Amino acid sequence: MNMDMIDDTNRDEAVLVVFTLADGLYGVEVDQVREITAMREVSPVPNSPDYVLGVTNLRGQVTTVTDLKSRLGSMSPGEPGTNQRIIVVESQDAPIGMVVDSVREVMRMPKGDIDPVPDIVNESDIEAKYTQGIGKLKNGELIVLLDVDKVLEEM
Repeated sequence: MNMDMIDDTNRDEAVLVVFTLADGLYGVEVDQVREITAMREVSPVPNSPDYVLGVTNLRGQVTTVTDLKSRLGSMSPGEPGTNQRIIVVESQDAPIGMVVDSVREVMRMPKGDIDPVPDIVNESDIEAKYTQGIGKLKNGELIVLLDVDKVLEEM
């Protein structure tokens, strides 16, 4: 997937990488994504948090790989699957890989179709603290838009 082909000149739209976790749809802004790669061998790191699967060599750079389901705290850790992908994002120090069940598409979403997270959800859900909004698709599906900076800041 060539992210350079996405033209992000219209600021009334968000350009999103949409992916699945369990039965839900999630998205992150494309400009936060460095690359998407197939699942690969990960070497465990002793005494790391439960959501850290380990490290892998990605183009000559050691990259931490996390289980995004476990990180969000509301889902059980993922089981390996053939469609799993690693979405690599930039943190302040180094790239971080987030394992997702599958990548669905890169899409444009009008910002008017993105609502804030309801207050009741913010108060009761660990996942909500990492969420920047809820996107509505024309077919009725909802996409939970993750705030990558918040997901990474406590690592």
